[in-house]
Parts: sequence; C-alpha cells; structure tokens
Amino acid sequence: MREVDSQIGTSIATYNEVMEGAITVEIRVRPNSSRNRVHGTAGEPPRLIVAVQAPAVDGKANHAVTKEIAAAFGVRPREVAIVFGELARDKRIQIRGDIDALLSRLGELMGTLEL
Repeated sequence: MREVDSQIGTSIATYNEVMEGAITVEIRVRPNSSRNRVHGTAGEPPRLIVAVQAPAVDGKANHAVTKEIAAAFGVRPREVAIVFGELARDKRIQIRGDIDALLSRLGELMGTLEL
C-alpha cells in the first residue's frame, strides 16, 4: 500500500490510499443538493465533496453517491464501494480501476476548491 500524496502532490490527504487495483478516498456527502456533482474539498484533512440530489433516507443518497463517483472517475458503478460511514456524511469509498487514471482524476477533482 502506498500513500496518494506521494503520487500526485501534498494537497491530497494521506487518508487517501492506493492498494492493488484500487484507491480508497475520503469523501463528504451533501445530500439534497440542487444538482449532482463531484467537486472540491471540505474539512481537515481535505475530503472530496460529493453533492447529490437524493435525500439521506433509505440508502438513496448512498446509491446516488456511488453512481456520481463512478461517472466522475469514468468507471462502472459496481467498481465503487462504500467501505466506511454508510450512515454518515463523511465516508470512505474504494474505487477499482486503472490506478494512474484514478489518481490523476482524483487530483483534478480535489484541485477544484470551492470557496
């Protein structure tokens, strides 16, 4: 296992990890948003923000998060799994795919800071 920030810069939290064929990313979910999107960071250490229109009821927001992350990283929804925080706004997700492409996209998404 290697740390992400050694790959794409120190602005990415060390909580984001690379494993065989997958990366693990810390996210903050914003349910009931006006639109679905993955953008910027929040908190300390920085977490990727995932805004979804779905309410945080009966797993609807989690399902929407999985679909939105998959679209943002260019993978299929079944390649995205919530590994921690299913009932919380702060979650840890695992994304399977080409590591270099995932790390590059993670850097792009976390670099778009929202003020």
